[in-house]
Amino acid sequence: MQIKTMAEYAAGGESPEILFWVGCAGSFDQRAQKITKAFVTILDKVGVRFAILGKEESCTGDPARRAGNEFIFQMMAQNNIMVLNNYNVKKIVTACPHCFNTLRNEYPELGGNYEVIHHATYLQQLIDAGKIKMKEEGSFKGKKITYHDSCYLGRANNIYEAPRKVLEALDAELVEMKRCKSNGLCCGAGGAQMFKEEEKGTTRVNFERGREAVATGASVIASNCPFCMTMLSDGVKEQGKEDSVKVLDIAELIAQQIE
Repeated sequence: MQIKTMAEYAAGGESPEILFWVGCAGSFDQRAQKITKAFVTILDKVGVRFAILGKEESCTGDPARRAGNEFIFQMMAQNNIMVLNNYNVKKIVTACPHCFNTLRNEYPELGGNYEVIHHATYLQQLIDAGKIKMKEEGSFKGKKITYHDSCYLGRANNIYEAPRKVLEALDAELVEMKRCKSNGLCCGAGGAQMFKEEEKGTTRVNFERGREAVATGASVIASNCPFCMTMLSDGVKEQGKEDSVKVLDIAELIAQQIE
């Protein structure tokens, strides 16, 4: 895929509408790379002028701060802020709630002030503006879809409606899990848990969440976060349902349905 970088835009004396912040998972995790490609496909189709930082992007520092290493967090954040301010970036869209939360709520105190939008909200804006048109007879029409609220989009930033509105556009039947919205259950990966050994307990958090999702009878579990994606996929496997229940990001669902 041919995607222009901020450096290429700057060299031509231009600036894009948005900077797409890819994030570590979206760059390096094989499963999350598919989410990145799906989102970029949508942006290309609707004609949004966007850029990425490419090799100039580094981790936001979220896992370091959550794990208690404030020094590394500040170092990473200041490096990123220097790069972003150098390009005079105003608007950032990211498909990772962890990047979203850090860029939006934690960078301002270090001098990084940007309009930061999660891709769920951005997709909803594109649908509302009539830029995203759906196929009449889509493959998800009438299918049961359940949606998992990620902690950093939901409880941390109070964004519950945008992703659900995006799913409504698919003409599917949205079935909620008992624990949803502000009462949602974590997938088990937040707070840097993704990168450390688990502690002893009676069950894994993602197995518990996997059971809840499968119990809804949905054939698709919609997610908005690459960490949740990994955890929920493992939870579905533990239930032996990986063939009948698909875990997909909302960008992948829209990319399959877009005209």
